[in-house]
Amino acid sequence: MRVAASSVVTVEYTLRNAAGEVLDTSDGGEPLSYLHGAEQIVPGLERELDGLEVGDVRDVVVQPEDGYGMPDPEGVFSVPRSVFPEEMQLTPGDTLLGQDAEGGQLPVRIVEVMGDTVRVDANHPLAGEVLHYHVSIREVRAATAEELEHGHVHDGSEHEHDDHDDHQH
Repeated sequence: MRVAASSVVTVEYTLRNAAGEVLDTSDGGEPLSYLHGAEQIVPGLERELDGLEVGDVRDVVVQPEDGYGMPDPEGVFSVPRSVFPEEMQLTPGDTLLGQDAEGGQLPVRIVEVMGDTVRVDANHPLAGEVLHYHVSIREVRAATAEELEHGHVHDGSEHEHDDHDDHQH
């Protein structure tokens, strides 16, 4: 079976930046399984994996516009120190989970702490990066009806969905 929309694909991968530093890898851990066509991996990588089959190995270079996009200057902003618990240590580089205007989760990185103000960055940490993937296709199978309905891969364990589950992993 070939990688196509509505298939579950299992890959081993290593992601490097342009300098060759490993940013993420499945080496030594579990391979990644995703629902092809459900926007669970960056578009540039998903497009390059389309049509491959088990055993295929690819090196894929993904430009920022097909990866995590370019950094948005409006994604860097200041918030009052008072929005954080008083006892919380705020260290530049730390990532915290905040809320956006609609009440959804918004990961932000602390850029700078300046007295009563904290500068944060809500851009994805890999925004603006050229991504270098080394990918090996380990398994391709048809998605189940339940996986297609839920929009993500099920690992065989029992799980429940609530009304607020956005199905992003």
